[in-house]
Amino acid sequence: MKKFIIAAAMLAFASTMANAKGLYTADEEPEMWCMAQNIYYEARGSNRADRISVADVVLNRVNDSRYPSTVCSVVQQGKQDANGNMVRHMCQFSWYCDGKSDWPADMDAWVDAQQIAFNIMTWGQGRGLTEGSTHYHAKYVSPRWARDLQLVGRIGVHIFYRWE
Repeated sequence: MKKFIIAAAMLAFASTMANAKGLYTADEEPEMWCMAQNIYYEARGSNRADRISVADVVLNRVNDSRYPSTVCSVVQQGKQDANGNMVRHMCQFSWYCDGKSDWPADMDAWVDAQQIAFNIMTWGQGRGLTEGSTHYHAKYVSPRWARDLQLVGRIGVHIFYRWE
C-alpha cells in the first residue's frame, strides 16, 4: 500500500509539473508569455470579458506611438534605478515590479490567460472590445491620470480610458 501511495503522489507531481508549462513557454513565445502574464496578474479573478479587455489595452498600446512597440516592452514598462533595476511599485502594470514572484500559482487561471493571449494575438479574438482604450484601473482606485482621459466604460472590475 505504501508503494501505491508513493507512486500516486509521484504521478500527481509529474502531472502538475507538466501542466505548469501551460500551452507554451517564455522561450518559445516570449510575446505571448508576457501577454498571458499580464492577463493573469491583472485580471485572473475577473470575468472573461475583463481578461480579454486587459489584453486589448496592451495591444492598443503596442499600436500607439506613445508606447513601446512590443508586448513585452509595454508590459514591462516602468521606472528603472541607476543600475537598471525596476523601481518597486513604479511600473505601468503594478504586478511587474511588486517584488513578488512572477510564476503563476493557479494553473487553471494560467492556462486560461495563455489561451486568451494566443487567441487575441493570433486571431484577433476580442480586439476592439475596449474601443481603443490605452489605460485602465481597478474600480476601487481613483488615479489622477484618469481625469485627463476619455472614459470608455467599465468591464468587470476595471474602468477603461483612451486619449481624446
